[in-house]
This record gives sequence, C-alpha cells and structure tokens, in this order.
Amino acid sequence: MDEDRVSRGAASQRTLPPVLQWTLPGRALVLVLSATSIGCLLAEFYGLCAMRTFTFAVLFPATLALAGIALLDRARGDRRLSRAVCVGALGGFWAAVAYDLFRLPFVLAAVDRLGPEWLRLPLFKVFPRFGALILGEAFTPTQTDAQFTLGAHLAGWTYHFSNGIAFGVMYMALIGAADRRSWWWAVAFATGLELAMLLTPYATYFGIHATARFVTVTMTAHLVFGVALGRQCRRSGFAGGEEGLPISP
Repeated sequence: MDEDRVSRGAASQRTLPPVLQWTLPGRALVLVLSATSIGCLLAEFYGLCAMRTFTFAVLFPATLALAGIALLDRARGDRRLSRAVCVGALGGFWAAVAYDLFRLPFVLAAVDRLGPEWLRLPLFKVFPRFGALILGEAFTPTQTDAQFTLGAHLAGWTYHFSNGIAFGVMYMALIGAADRRSWWWAVAFATGLELAMLLTPYATYFGIHATARFVTVTMTAHLVFGVALGRQCRRSGFAGGEEGLPISP
C-alpha cells in the first residue's frame, strides 16, 4: 500500500509541475488565489477598484482557478493539494460559524435593546453593506439593515463565509502540514488578521466606532475563530508530505 502511494506520488511529479503540487511554489499559488477574497475589500478601501469589479474580474476567476487546480491534483496528482484545500475550506467554514455564534449575543442585544449597554454591539451591520458593494447598490452611512435589499443581505453573508473559507485555505497554505503545527498557530494567524484589519479604513468606511469595547470583542471573536480553525485542521491529521515526497517547511 505504501509503495503504491509513493509510486503514484512519484508519477504525479512527472505529470504535474511543482506549482500545481503541494510544494512551496504550489502553496504560494494557493495562498495568492485564496487571498483574493479579502482582496475585494482592500481594493475598495484603497481606491484600487470597486469591490464589484474586483469580485467579478478577480475573485470569481481566482476561485475557479483554485477549484480547477484542486480537481486536477485529485485526478492526476498525489491529492495532497486537493486535500489541503478541502481541509482548509472546511476548517474555515466551521471557524466562521463559531465566530458568528460568539458574536450573536451582542447582535441580539443591540437589535432588541436587551441587557447592559456594553453588551449591545451591531457586529453584523457590515454584511448587507458588503453585499451592496458587490451588487453595486448605493447606500448611506445612516441606512438601517432593513433598508438594504434581500440580494444585498444574501450576497453579504455569502461573502462573509467566503472570507472564512479563504482564511482557512490561506492558513493551510502557510503551515503546509496540519499535523506538525500547534493549533495556536491558527490563533496567531486569526488575531493577526484582525490587527491588520484595524489598521485599514475598515471601521471608518462602514461608520463603526472602534472603541476599546468593540476592539476587545472583535479580537476575542477572532481568537475563537483561530481556535476553531486550528483544532479542526489539526483534527484532520493532514501530514502535508509523504514518504519519498519531501515538502518544503
């Protein structure tokens, strides 16, 4: 069985170039393609191009390219790249669910005016705004969630989970092998993302008051995301390399 696996991997190295395998160049390509999800927002913030343009001209083609590479690896490669992408995508999705469940009490308290004032944070307010940007729908800073179209809400939530999945794939591309890394690396990755986002125009662009309370809650939520992501990926046991097929660290 092991000999068959090694021979299949060796054969794949002859049919697929390194950039399409789970090698350092291949992981770099996966990282760049998956990073186009958050790239949509950054392009909008810094005036590089409209989020709608970036979504349809860059994100969609990059996502299709990533899926195509994973399918190609599954059909003709040693399946390490395709498995890593799947592990990261699944881990990122469940981490996004955990992230939202942690924030849900703050959102419900803000909507229903329940509990103490410190508990009330409209942490989901950006989602319909994401959707409006993707769909090219105008909105004002004072616009309420109910004033956005259903399409904007659906597109915004879809984009939110797209980011979660993309972060999971990016994490796998960075660490290479889930079984060799502590899940604390995922916590460092997730909290690092939040720190970096706080340095962008994110808060001011969406009319968010970046108070100490807001930063504390969002940073804790990203810690939850990191724990969920790291443990999920670690649980997969993905080794990254096989006997006879060394992988760059």
